[in-house]
Amino acid sequence: MRDLVKKLTDTYGPSGNEELVSQVIREEIESYVDEIKTDVMGNLIGIKKGNGKGKRIMLAAHMDQIGLMVTHIDDKGFLRFSNLGGISVANSINRRVLFQNGVAGVIGYETEIDSWKDITMAKLYIDIGVSSKEEAEKLVEIGDVAVYHPLFSESNGKYIGGAMDNRAGCALLVQVIKELKSTPNDLYFVFTVQEELGLRGAKTAAYALEPDLAIAVDVTATGDTPKSKPMAVSLGQGPAIKIKDSSVLTHPLVKKLMETTAQKNSIPYQLEILEYGGTDSGAIHLSRGGVPSGVLSIPCRYIHSDSETVDASDMMNGVRLLKKILEEDINI
Repeated sequence: MRDLVKKLTDTYGPSGNEELVSQVIREEIESYVDEIKTDVMGNLIGIKKGNGKGKRIMLAAHMDQIGLMVTHIDDKGFLRFSNLGGISVANSINRRVLFQNGVAGVIGYETEIDSWKDITMAKLYIDIGVSSKEEAEKLVEIGDVAVYHPLFSESNGKYIGGAMDNRAGCALLVQVIKELKSTPNDLYFVFTVQEELGLRGAKTAAYALEPDLAIAVDVTATGDTPKSKPMAVSLGQGPAIKIKDSSVLTHPLVKKLMETTAQKNSIPYQLEILEYGGTDSGAIHLSRGGVPSGVLSIPCRYIHSDSETVDASDMMNGVRLLKKILEEDINI
């Protein structure tokens, strides 16, 4: 799992530019699925067929990460940018970034500002080490996208790096695909695009697949750091079964299925209420006439930063739980 998470988090893939991530995942799973394809939006879909008597189940994890899109290049070659997804000013200052072509930069801010509270996205810029607009234009152009460029680390069973949101979820699904030997259900593992921009890939994929049931896999916040906002989710206490976020109320039968399976197999789990944000399930459950949907969440500290942190045991217990669910003949 460690090597897979590192490989995926090291791969460039902001919203709308998920091709490299898709290629890595395709290479990992193509010998473990019955069929694999990429749809018009760019969603990668791996299909494991059942015996024809089970449910059509959609499993979704988004491939994209947040990014910074170049909007202007000034006379000295400094780049102004807009956010591609939930970029935080506080998480960006003095951070390294990387463009797809390998050009690296540092995010700086206008130092004439008197107060940190006055620093907005409009006051930030990317320094790519050039001294003129002409030099900069040889390296980047308007519309190019950079991502945070941290180093992957492991400490005391924790994985630390950028893009854990949601390469950790992608890694969990990949591991399930590899370990799942048989299932009565037709499984559609969908690695979605443009989740960070409004659940776009999941929306079209769910419409096309018409699943009977769906489970999204994504990260969620925690309440286990000093003076953090109270939240009943901690690292190392098991994957979280979502009850609610701003995009979905988990279908009660799906919640019961996930809880009962965890209890039956002595798999540790937590219950999650996220007061902000959403996941692909927010789009999936509204598709066509509606899809009973839930979310398996990976607890993650420092979301949307360059140091997102997850616990390896939460991920492996998430693999165990999802495998047990998919091995059964589900009656919903």
